[in-house]
Amino acid sequence: MAREPAVISTVLGSSVAVCIFDRKRYFAGMNHFLYPAAKRRSEATALYGNAATLTLIRMMLNEGAKTAHLEAQIMGGAHNPEVSPKDIGRENLLVARRILRRERIAIVSEDCGGSKGRKVVFTTHSNEIAVLKVDRLRGCDWYPYDRVR
Repeated sequence: MAREPAVISTVLGSSVAVCIFDRKRYFAGMNHFLYPAAKRRSEATALYGNAATLTLIRMMLNEGAKTAHLEAQIMGGAHNPEVSPKDIGRENLLVARRILRRERIAIVSEDCGGSKGRKVVFTTHSNEIAVLKVDRLRGCDWYPYDRVR
């Protein structure tokens, strides 16, 4: 989460990123999770969509946001059957959407599904997102960026 203006980026395949923006106070945060839900509470970490999304919402509210002023954008959830027969991307998206609906946070845009990976660049103070879709993610797309992009 960023109270000061920042540019946040991540790289997604079947994983999902949820960006939440406070349109009254102009601050935002982003999560990135790999799996839909932890089976046991003791396993609930940011790797799981249920924990990561609820934690991001709580962080925003703890910083003074009001639920009525929050809006979300969802990216990711690709499925490549050559990598995995199970469509975990779809499950990740369902968890994110369900939690946002339950918490009454409007989803204002999505770039989800398909078979391509995505690089997401999120500008926190303006709620602007750039999504670059690729057939294959390069090593230099990952932080730390050790090669020319």
